[in-house]
Formats: sequence, C-alpha cells, structure tokens
Amino acid sequence: MSRYRLPALKRVLAAVAYLFPAMAGAVEGDRVTFPAQGDETGRLVIHAATDLEAMRPLLRDFQALNPGVAIEYSDYVTNDLFREAQQACAAGSSKADILLSSSVDQLVRLANDGCAQMHDSSGTQGVADWANWRNEVFGFTFEPVVFVYDRRSVPPEDVPRSHDGLSDLLRGKTDVYRGRIATYDIEASGIGYLLAFYDSRQAPTANGRLLETLSRAETVVRCCNNEVLGELAAGRISIAYNVLGSYAYAAALANPDLRIVLPEDYALILSRGAMIPARAAGAEFGKHFLDYLLSARGRQVARESSFFFSEDAPLPHGVEGPESLTGSGIGRPIRIGPALLAAQDEIQRHQFITDWKNVLLRR
Repeated sequence: MSRYRLPALKRVLAAVAYLFPAMAGAVEGDRVTFPAQGDETGRLVIHAATDLEAMRPLLRDFQALNPGVAIEYSDYVTNDLFREAQQACAAGSSKADILLSSSVDQLVRLANDGCAQMHDSSGTQGVADWANWRNEVFGFTFEPVVFVYDRRSVPPEDVPRSHDGLSDLLRGKTDVYRGRIATYDIEASGIGYLLAFYDSRQAPTANGRLLETLSRAETVVRCCNNEVLGELAAGRISIAYNVLGSYAYAAALANPDLRIVLPEDYALILSRGAMIPARAAGAEFGKHFLDYLLSARGRQVARESSFFFSEDAPLPHGVEGPESLTGSGIGRPIRIGPALLAAQDEIQRHQFITDWKNVLLRR
C-alpha cells in the first residue's frame, strides 16, 4: 500500500463533486456553460466523453488563468461523441473547438480519416511518445484500470489480486458472487470495448477463462463507469471489474467501504485523449486549452483534483498495489497510434462484440 500526498480536504471535495455536482455553471441538457470570470473576450467549446465533475477543477483553473474565456462543455457517452464528430467531419464542419474522450481509438480513427488538425507547441513536445500520434491526438491523463470491491461483502480472503485471482474466486464461489459482479457493456461503451479488446491481447487464454467465469457468475453489465460504481456504492454488487482508476478513486474517497486493487499481473493504462477537429471554428482556443492540459500546472490540478494518478508519482493513498506503476513493470500503456485502428475495424469490432456477448451474456 502506498501514500499519495494530497491535501485531505481537496481530496474529499473532489470526491463529493463527483457525486453531488456543484451548482456553478448553467445546465442545459448535457451542456454546461461556465461564464467568463471577467469581460468575455472569447468562448471555448468542448465536446467530451469525460465526466464534467472530473473536468470541473481543470476548467475553473483554466478560467482563472484566462478570465475572459467562457466555456461551453457538452458531455457525451463515447459512442455518441464519435458519431457526432464523424458526421460533422463528413459535412466539412465541427461543432467543437476540442474533443476529449477516454476512447482514444475513436479519436485515432477520426484523425486517420482527416478529421483532426496538427498542433505543435512547447507543451505538446513534452508528451510521451506512446501518448502522441502525429501531433494530432494527445493523451493528457495516466489512468490505470482497476478492480473495486465493497469490503462489507468481500472478506479479505476473497479479494482478487489479479485477473487469474478473480477467475479463481468466481469458479470457487460462483453461488456467493452470482449477480454480484459488474463491468461495462462493451456494445454501449466505447471505453468498455477498448479495454476488453486490449485485455484479450494481454493473455488470450486467461482472458477467455475469465470471461467464462464472469458468465457463470451472471455478471451485470452497465454502460459506463458511474453506473457500475453506483451499483457498487448502493450495495447491489460486490466487485466492479475493469474500472478506470480515476473514477474508482473518487468513489472510494466518498465511500470508505469501497477499496481499490491494482491487479498484480498487469494493469492497462489509459491516457485520455484530446484532439482539435480539422474544421474547429475556435481552434486557437482549443489549442490553448490543450496546452494547459499538458502543462505542469494542468497535470498537477489533474493529479490533485480530477484524475488522481500520475506516471511520475506514487499510487494514491489506499490503493492496493505496488509503490508505483512504472517501477513495478505491471503497467501496460495503451499506445495512442495506428495499432488502435485495428480496434476500430468495423468487421473485427462487430465480431469481437458478438463473441464477447455470446460468452459473457450467455445465461
């Protein structure tokens, strides 16, 4: 277990914000407007498949540096964001100045289809090679994929420490955990699909075995992180499988009965992606915000108030795992690049989802 030195009050406030959205900003459907803090000199339009409450501290800090900029933030599920961006690109337009998405494979496909514009700056030059593709798609977070469990219903001896450990638990105690495990619905969730796709490439045989045991345990599937974690917090399930660490940590800060495990065999690492659309009307505002996200200040705010994990810092306090992901060697970054196009191949994607449903949802 490792310690992560964040001010306790800041951690708690960040967690509460996830569960009880702040009143700042005028809500209109899925769009939230953050008025300029001074006389408005410009407007930044963000379309994102990233929870607003994770982004709120970053948006507010950006405005503190740029008080004349108003922000329109529209929150999507990953697949809807992708479809809208595709349609706008085909029409030679864009409704957003910047796109943010956990489904980086979808952003890479958009860029590959000519829907992105390059951005080369002092900020982008410091991005790791695995999190930068052609200066068009950039990763701005460092988020491990974790297990989350409810200590009220999972005794210490049952806590899974690896993918094989979860499989063994469900084989040995199928009746105990029947209907008590949850994960993404990969057909509805772009990030769920991406994580499942990469899991299948880490250890194909072991992954197939795990899917079989998840099926026997009648695993619950939900569209997104917050729904899975909501089932856990409500006590309707006991273990959440394949959850992004940032959302899991926020939920655990708000609910001390939730505990996080970094699987000791391997942990996929996602870097949430950012892209400037090719026809963005306010591209300069989008690029300015992108540079902020990649800056030392932006990364600090993200680490302390939004996404909690960092490549160059110990694991957050209370996360069960090694001192650091990079030092342990268990981290498996999902490289932002052309290899992600395989995940977006329509035939392969359809077949993968069909096979996954045939195994996991077989009752």
